[in-house]
Amino acid sequence: MSSNEIIVGVDGAAPSRTALRWASREAVRRGAELVVLLAYNWRVPGTPTILGPELEQAAQDQAELVVADAVAEARAVAPGVTARGHAVLGDPAPALVNAGLDGGLIVVGSRGQYGFPAALVGSVSQQVALHADGPVVVVRGKAESAEGPVVVGFDGSPGADEALRTAFEEASRRDGRLNVVQAITTTLPSWPVSLPPMAYDREAVRLAAQSDLEHTLASWTEKYPQVTVAPRAVIGNPSRVLIAASQGAQLIVVGTRGHGGFAGLLLGSVGLHLLHHAECPLLVARPQRSMSKL
Repeated sequence: MSSNEIIVGVDGAAPSRTALRWASREAVRRGAELVVLLAYNWRVPGTPTILGPELEQAAQDQAELVVADAVAEARAVAPGVTARGHAVLGDPAPALVNAGLDGGLIVVGSRGQYGFPAALVGSVSQQVALHADGPVVVVRGKAESAEGPVVVGFDGSPGADEALRTAFEEASRRDGRLNVVQAITTTLPSWPVSLPPMAYDREAVRLAAQSDLEHTLASWTEKYPQVTVAPRAVIGNPSRVLIAASQGAQLIVVGTRGHGGFAGLLLGSVGLHLLHHAECPLLVARPQRSMSKL
């Protein structure tokens, strides 16, 4: 797959159709080709194959029919979109990750056909978000809205620059509004009981963080003069602050912690929390790598 492609995973369920519609419009916005991908698997791991050639062909035909319907829907939703699709035998998460090895944007719904509404752990969307080489959008919340700013969470981590770059690019493709949110926790260190409690000025801490954030964004605003930036440092739990910021947004962007270590730590607790609870589509930004971990 090419980096100028948007790969959307479909399975015929409602969340994947929502992701398909979002990806179709996004492909037109970017001038990218839309690739509709369905991965199906009628084999039960650890058991002998019991299907004959006729039933295998029927399964393939049904999968290709779902893909054809999805391509037709994409063209109806986004006239002018260049779209193609195919069905592959295999598990959805590895198939989508492999399709995006060249850096194409992967788009998935918030849960699959057989998932529980509130459960994402182990789901296709979470596995793709954790393991893909390039950017991933998990379509959830108010996915049909084309209004509102792009929101990005900034925490000064190694992945923060990539998240900022991606967020500025996404804002420039849309209505040019970008909210940069930095949430600050105020946990105090312990001190001996014999000493008086430390004085702590929450507002002074917030103002210092606000000043640092504005300084960090100065070079980005010069590079993207068409984007109107609203930086905001907030005292509070980062997950809760960003979930609240996602209300009314059309896209929220988070960074990753790179590709080393445990897969579940690549997003951090805030990113994983947003996968469950964001009120708008979530874009996971990451630098491209050459090999998949799946």
